[in-house]
Formats: sequence, structure tokens, C-alpha cells
Amino acid sequence: MSQGDVGIDTLTLNSNDGSPISFSRIVIGCGHKNSLKTEGGNTSGIIGFGRGPLSLISQLSSSINGKFSYCLVPLFSNANSSSRLNFGDTAVVSGPEVVSTPLVGTTGYFTNLEAFSVGDHIIKFNDSSLIPDKEGNTIIDSGSTLTILPEDVYSQLESTVASMIKLKRVKDPNQQLSLCYKSTLKIDKVPIITAHFRGANVTLNAVNTFIEINHEIMCFAFSSSIVPFVIYGNVAQQNFLVGFDTLNNIISFKPKDCTKQ
Repeated sequence: MSQGDVGIDTLTLNSNDGSPISFSRIVIGCGHKNSLKTEGGNTSGIIGFGRGPLSLISQLSSSINGKFSYCLVPLFSNANSSSRLNFGDTAVVSGPEVVSTPLVGTTGYFTNLEAFSVGDHIIKFNDSSLIPDKEGNTIIDSGSTLTILPEDVYSQLESTVASMIKLKRVKDPNQQLSLCYKSTLKIDKVPIITAHFRGANVTLNAVNTFIEINHEIMCFAFSSSIVPFVIYGNVAQQNFLVGFDTLNNIISFKPKDCTKQ
């Protein structure tokens, strides 16, 4: 939550060749009293990527042809690099490893996630009693850290992952996440999870599925909720170039080391 002032200002961004590009009369909020908690530490503000009229994307839409992309550096990366945000033609995600899936509706970035698979185990969303049988069961949310699943889907996914990691479980010191291990958990011991979107299979590695709680404990970066849809959080999107085409209603994913821009 934020309390403060709203004003109109000129926004200046760097272009690909390093020259500045200015956008006039952009609505910007200045918060004086904020309450915002993130997993990565202190946060100075939020960029609105949504589809509402005052989001940055909506305000720039005619100038960027409704296209933007981002590449999120892992939260606890030791690399001296920052996540990258692109607009317009430079935001087009292309190449042989790209997979794309349709966006549904015009309020938020909803799409269809049909299943998760872990090895030979498949957890189908149409088997869930908690998700309505309708289009757009998943929202792609760069502002949420964790991926939030309906309780029945989460329970199946957690038990499947836990059965493949032959280590003693420990408790989350923050008492928020339920599947945790000592940080001796090696990357090559973490099972690969595939998110099966409609027409697009996205392979999630350890950096997308486990989060470092402290120097001693790592926890599964998924949680459960009573909400009747999936929130696909930013940990699952790390080290992917994620591109949005809001005019053609398509979202694309491409594996990429985001520390190397």
C-alpha cells in the first residue's frame, strides 16, 4: 500500500544506441508512506506493467507498439548485473528456443497453464477441483515472488518434488514455506519441473524452483492458496527473456542467462 502524490512528468529512457528518448506527460506516483515487503530486500518503488490505464505500459503503448520484455537476474545472484527491461521492437523475443502461448482477456496477463510435470509425474490442472473450467487460469505476475497454486495442485507438486530429493527436510525459519532443505542441496539434485502452458513447455531449473531463505536454508518457491487460479511469480521467470505483445495477445519465453546482457 502506498500513500502520496500523483503528478505528471517527462520520462527519459536510454535507447539501444545510448541516446535518450523522452516521453512527455507520463503520470507518476510519489509515495510518502509505503508498505512493501519483498524477498530480495529493500524496494524503492514499483513499475506498473499491468494493463490498466495508468500503468507505464499502457501510457507508452502507442510508442512501443504494445511490446515489452524483461530478463530477471536471479534474486541472490553474485553477479554484478541488473535485470533488463526492453520496449518496442527491441522487446521482440525470437530464436529457436522461444515458446509462446496466447494471453486471455484484457485485464492482466492471464494465460492457460495446463499441467506441471516432474520427471514422469504429471499434475494436470483440469483435475483440480479448485480451478474453474474456463479460459485464463494463470496470471503471469512479475510483482509476486512465489508461484501460488490451488491447494490440491500444490500438494501433489510438493509431494512429487519431495519424493525425488533424498535429503532431510528442515523448517522454514520464517514459517511461510513448507518444503525446505539445508543449503547443501545441490543444483543437480533438484528435479526439473516443466510448466506446460497451452502450446508452450517452459523448463524450470533450480533457480526457478528454490529460493535461498538464508545462508543455511533453501525452500521450494511455490506455495498454496485458496484463490481459484495460479499466480506465476518472478522466481519462476528468472533467467528467462519474457516478452509481452499486448496488441496480438501473446507472451513468449526464451531461456537466457540474464546476468549476461
